[in-house]
Amino acid sequence: MIWHKLLNRTASRLTRRPPPAIPASSGAVTVRPVRRGDLEQVIALDATVTGVEKRSYWERVHRRYGHAARGEQRWFLVALAGKEVVGFLIGEVRDWEFGSPPCGWLFAIDIEPRARQAGIGTRLLTALCEALRAAGVRKLRTMLSSDNTLILSFFRSQGMMAAPMIPLEMDLPPAPARGRA
Repeated sequence: MIWHKLLNRTASRLTRRPPPAIPASSGAVTVRPVRRGDLEQVIALDATVTGVEKRSYWERVHRRYGHAARGEQRWFLVALAGKEVVGFLIGEVRDWEFGSPPCGWLFAIDIEPRARQAGIGTRLLTALCEALRAAGVRKLRTMLSSDNTLILSFFRSQGMMAAPMIPLEMDLPPAPARGRA
């Protein structure tokens, strides 16, 4: 209960930007590769949605995905309404993981809450799918928390369905204390 209140208080403090005016039929949103100058807005958007600012994480992600060299199959895209970042998506081609032929993986997508339902997520996903097709990839995968019904609904609306894979995890116990000899 305390964590929930802290998260709501933090999120409300981080969401005091004016709402973007983006009608669902608007062509006012452009999708393009991320630029270094977009990073502050990406960090703020993520903090608005998650309630946690993860600056060092996003700087590492930008270094890895924001500067894909020619021939690298990874994309960090932003959706802009004017000069405001209202969404982002990150994906890549992963080759032969667990015997699977090369396929696209989408591992981050987020839309400014006040700009949802305007087709921005669809435009970002479409741009990634076009890039994947151009790279010869014919399948896109992602993972999400089983209780995240918002993003599950979005992915389902885009034609995604359960994959023939089973994600597994385990908790790692703390490392044993090392004694001095």
